Amino acid sequence: MARKRTYLASVAVVAALGLSAFFWGRPADAENHMLKGSKVVVWKDFLGVNAQFLWFSPARYQMQIDRLKALGLEWVRLDLHWDQLEPAEHQYQVATLDQLVGKLQDNQLKSVFYLVGSAPFATTAPAGAPYQDQYPPKDPAVFANRMALLSQRYPSVDAWQVWNEPNLLGFWRPAADPAGFAALLSATASALRAVNPDKPVVAAGMAFFSEMPNGQTMFDALGALGVARLNTVISYHPYTQLPEGNDPANLDFIAKTTQLNQALRNGGVRTLWSTEWGWSTYTGPKDAQDIITLQGQADYIVRRLALMSAMDYDKIFLFTLSDLDQRASVRDQSYGLLDIDANPKPAYTALKNFLEVSGPQLTPGDPPVADQLPDGLFSIGWTRNDGRKLWFFWSAEGGSAHLPGLASATLYDPLRGTQTPLSGTNGLTLPVKSNLQILLWD
Repeated sequence: MARKRTYLASVAVVAALGLSAFFWGRPADAENHMLKGSKVVVWKDFLGVNAQFLWFSPARYQMQIDRLKALGLEWVRLDLHWDQLEPAEHQYQVATLDQLVGKLQDNQLKSVFYLVGSAPFATTAPAGAPYQDQYPPKDPAVFANRMALLSQRYPSVDAWQVWNEPNLLGFWRPAADPAGFAALLSATASALRAVNPDKPVVAAGMAFFSEMPNGQTMFDALGALGVARLNTVISYHPYTQLPEGNDPANLDFIAKTTQLNQALRNGGVRTLWSTEWGWSTYTGPKDAQDIITLQGQADYIVRRLALMSAMDYDKIFLFTLSDLDQRASVRDQSYGLLDIDANPKPAYTALKNFLEVSGPQLTPGDPPVADQLPDGLFSIGWTRNDGRKLWFFWSAEGGSAHLPGLASATLYDPLRGTQTPLSGTNGLTLPVKSNLQILLWD
């Protein structure tokens, strides 16, 4: 069994970031956002999912795997907790993990595992303090040794990630400590590379944009400590209230992410991932994230996926494949594409529709020429691997677009699962909705 993800400090962090309840409304100046990708996107390499397979029986997580494979995807990110794998020093409990890794091989899935939390014998937690595992280990070398042992035991695992969200209190007590995490990462990267020099080592995914409660960012602090020279994969978790940002009057996800990614690249980052992003369909009481519907989750996921596909990420992992049981917090129980019984939620269906229309690979392209567009438009042009043109677009404003150069096309709505043939003698006029639509033409 995997431990629930703990976000005991997230409300404070969210408050510091200014995330409160927002809904789609009219921005003060609804500027258009015309994106163009910089690289070819191959979905099975670019898009993965988090999965908590160890929460479930092998029969149940095989059902989840089958759903994942039906999307044409093959990357999974999985959590391991040191205190559960080694509850007493040198007494390892890995039988269920052995079985899981074998299942991943049988299903030809690619995996990144992260190890987080301190074992009881290794924690720096004061005696009797709650959340013993949420404190870093006394000796980074002992943690590094255990990750190296895991890498030796499971050579089929494709990448290893060191810890999770150390900028949050719920994963690093009593306070975020860039120097402490840098020491842990340095020791563990060396130990993992001694086992397999060519296997990627991934630094912990930072919550949000790596902000710490003191107003500084973990990335800035780690940069000053010279962590870039470790040449690990760098990752963060850009959770926001809306796909485009937190505030409908300031939809800054594109600007903020572009600036951060460029700064990381300029600082020497060669490989950049987002190892978590997504939305929960929990029904309350409100805990950091606004309450949204099942359809709202589907809408948000495909809009954010469209944005991230055109931005400077090498790989992204949606959180998460399946809903969880009451061992998780109320909010964390409901991030899944699937419900607890592995049945598709609307988000799964919308994602499947999105990927089917997109095809397996996209090359950056141009949107259709337009002489009329609504305000607040998000627009991304692509070319499919069969040479046909794709346009992702939406606007909170709604309205219509006129495309004078097109005589025929097909309009897809992945949220509703519809496709509409369009034709005209004076170009095409099509409705623009607040949810993502896809136009396909020759």
